[in-house]
This record gives sequence, structure tokens and C-alpha cells, in this order.
Amino acid sequence: MMNTTNSASPLETAWFGDTAVPVDAKKPMVRAVFDSVADRYDLMNDLMSGGVHRLWKAAFIDRLAPRSDMTVLDVAGGTGDIAQRILARAPGARVILADINQSMLRVGRDRAIDSGSWGDLTYLAADAEKLPVEDRSVDAYTIAFGLRNVTDIDAALAEARRVLKPGGRFLCLEFSRVVIPAVDLLYQGWSRVIPMIGQRVAGDRDSYQYLVESIRRFPPQQELVDRMQQAGMSRARYRNLSGGIAAIHEAWRL
Repeated sequence: MMNTTNSASPLETAWFGDTAVPVDAKKPMVRAVFDSVADRYDLMNDLMSGGVHRLWKAAFIDRLAPRSDMTVLDVAGGTGDIAQRILARAPGARVILADINQSMLRVGRDRAIDSGSWGDLTYLAADAEKLPVEDRSVDAYTIAFGLRNVTDIDAALAEARRVLKPGGRFLCLEFSRVVIPAVDLLYQGWSRVIPMIGQRVAGDRDSYQYLVESIRRFPPQQELVDRMQQAGMSRARYRNLSGGIAAIHEAWRL
């Protein structure tokens, strides 16, 4: 039986897109997806969203409002887009960029070196469900377009709370459920095109088919709020972007 809401009961199966797979199989399958797309990941983000992902990320950073005295853990940070934006806004901040996928970290390191925008940035190969980070050690935890790829979302949320200092803040940017019918109709049509773009640009239709399916499987806005609260976070809420195509979820460890 599929169990996706109660982290107290071990998961037996997990969704890989629209396919139920043994729970131990999902992480290697997701890793293979991002190994495949790492070199074209940023280009494909622009093509898939028409560049709108940049506006969403700008809104995300505005919501975070990073300060130079903060330590920020950016989980599933991939090629470093969010980490670099944090450092650009708050040059003295310390950012730990964690990702389970070595290929994405490699692309991120290369980008930072090429741009000369290194800053106080540490790369950490780590699983969101079991972070090698001390309890109560970071001021903010960010995760952008990564939570839907986690096998056990509730375990990742519990880890987020664990590593946050009292008064620390959790922020998630993720694709969500469209709340405007006309926009939803257009969005569903565009979603059918994305795997074809993946085939043409990245030579990989299957990975982008998974990404489309993973968006559909991700919890809707209020359900994620509820699960954040169940993980022990306080003042959980969300803000829709582009009619709910994406949403920013936030909460505090009090």
C-alpha cells in the first residue's frame, strides 16, 4: 500500500512520476534523471518556463531577504542558482549548497568558478532525508524545485526543522496546483510539450516526462502546509505565483 503522508511508518513504495516503484529504487532513478540533464538543466529551465522561473526565484529571494550575518542551507541546490542569488543579495552570508547528485554539484562548481562568484559557499553531497548538518545550526533552510524529487517528503521536512535554529525559517519554492482554470488549461497543454523539448534540446524525453509527472504528483498547497505543521514547523503558509503554477511555502522553527 502506498504511504506518502506518515513518516512514522516506513515507506514501501514511492512515486517515480506516475509509476509506483520500490522505495529503495527511487533515489537511484532520480539520480539518473539529473545525471542525464545536468549539463542542460539551466537552459531547459529557461525553455520550459519561458524564463519565468527567474521571476519566481527573484520573488523567492525577496521573501527570504537574506542578510550578511546569516547561514543558509540550500538543499537540492543543484547548479547553484539560488545559492548565487543569496550571495549576490547578501555577500557576507554563508551558504551551504547541498545536493544528492554529484553531476549537478559539478556543474554548479564550474559555473561559480567561471563567473568568479565563489563567496562563502560550501558544497555538500547530501541526502535531504538525512543531512550531515548539526542540529539547530542554520538560520534558514531553502529548497527550490527539489522537494518533489525527495522520496520521503515528511522525512525531509523533519530534517529541515531539525537543522534550523530556534527562530529559523524554512522556505520552499516548488511547482504546485494551478488555481485559475484558464491558466490551468494552457499549462496542461504546455506540459505535454515539455518532453518533446527535452528530446530536441537534451536528447532525453524520458527524464522530462518524469519531471512533468513529478509535478502532478506533488502535494497541493494546503496539503504541504499541513505536512509542514505535522513536522513541527510553526506559522506555515504559502503564496501562489503565476496563478499557482508555482508556490512559495514558508514556516518557522519557534
